[in-house]
Amino acid sequence: MAAPYVSKGASEGEVLKVGLIGCGGRGTGAAKQALKADKSVILTTLGDVFEEQVKKSLQTLKQDKEIGDKVRATPENCFVGLDAFQKVIDSGVDVVLLAAPPGFRPQHLRAAVNAGKHIFCEKPMATDAPGVRSVLESVEIARQKNLALVAGFCWRYDLSRREFYKRIHSGEIGEVRSVYATYLTGPVKPMPPANTRPANMGDLEWQLRNWYNFVWLCGDGLVEQACHSVDKIAWAMKDVPPIKAVGSGGRVIPNNEGNIFDHIDVFYEYESGARAFMAQRQISNCYSDNSDYVMGGDGYGTIKSWSAPIIKGKNQWRYDGKRPDMYQQEHDELFASIRAGKPINDGKWMAQSTLMAIMGRMAAYTGQEITWEMAMNSKEKLVPDNLSWDMKLPIVPMAIPGRTKFI
Repeated sequence: MAAPYVSKGASEGEVLKVGLIGCGGRGTGAAKQALKADKSVILTTLGDVFEEQVKKSLQTLKQDKEIGDKVRATPENCFVGLDAFQKVIDSGVDVVLLAAPPGFRPQHLRAAVNAGKHIFCEKPMATDAPGVRSVLESVEIARQKNLALVAGFCWRYDLSRREFYKRIHSGEIGEVRSVYATYLTGPVKPMPPANTRPANMGDLEWQLRNWYNFVWLCGDGLVEQACHSVDKIAWAMKDVPPIKAVGSGGRVIPNNEGNIFDHIDVFYEYESGARAFMAQRQISNCYSDNSDYVMGGDGYGTIKSWSAPIIKGKNQWRYDGKRPDMYQQEHDELFASIRAGKPINDGKWMAQSTLMAIMGRMAAYTGQEITWEMAMNSKEKLVPDNLSWDMKLPIVPMAIPGRTKFI
């Protein structure tokens, strides 16, 4: 359980101990933002499956002039291995930052809420439907224990986007009839050739070191990266799930042993008759765009990449307010809610947005129409049980639309 003062609200001077699980670039960034969010926060422990990740993250944080003196982790409190997450949780921390690959998120989230910890949970929250269902159960446990649970869907903490969607929801463009979102970019972490794999490296380590290229670990580019855009579609539609989706996609650039697509388009349909269109691509030397277009009966709203949101039609508007760093904002609000004893719980919508992305992947992988109920109740379990370094872990062949079956 969390310390009583944390559950009830902590006074300004009381120290909150933070533990980091997943010490890659995003995890290290989240730790820095957590330490900047509150003057009485310290980082006491780090954990990752790979020792070099822990050492690199710890060194980076200690050398940071802004927060280095708040990094109190010692070698005894830095954990390595497949059970490192549990050791971090059991180390006496008050807040945990979950930033390991998404395939581990449901397990790590459940362990954290069972232990009564406040949580920052990076996106996405799972890579398969059983994982989403587990997350939803954890969300309810967190609510019952009065624990903070802030999602890494960072655009929800961007002040300009908040004002934009507030105006959309208040009817400034009329009834929303369609949403078009793009996440057209280059590859994230290309899969190295199989012949570069060290002879003594087991299946699990090989896949973990190249986690972005395996569906069970990352969920595919639509789920791991473009889920931000899927989340903004959900936001535009007031977090009412779509009733069904169809999709198309495949792989153009060879992926060696990996099994993710490099492009997916998804077409979501809503009970109201509104449609949403999601275009995702990760191919070099192509047109890039990361934008959101919301069309209504009385006008339209546009967010072009990182520019200020605008509305045109009966109402003309362009955001000109403050624009603090959204990554920092989510941690500022997380720790403020803990201090106030009024913890934020992003749980339901963060799980629904994750499932919406998984639903789109299911539609593209199978070539079939997938309803929300089908996606939510899917029995396809991608994440293996009882992981061990010496286990045999064959790579699942890449999906083929029209042949791959919905489970």
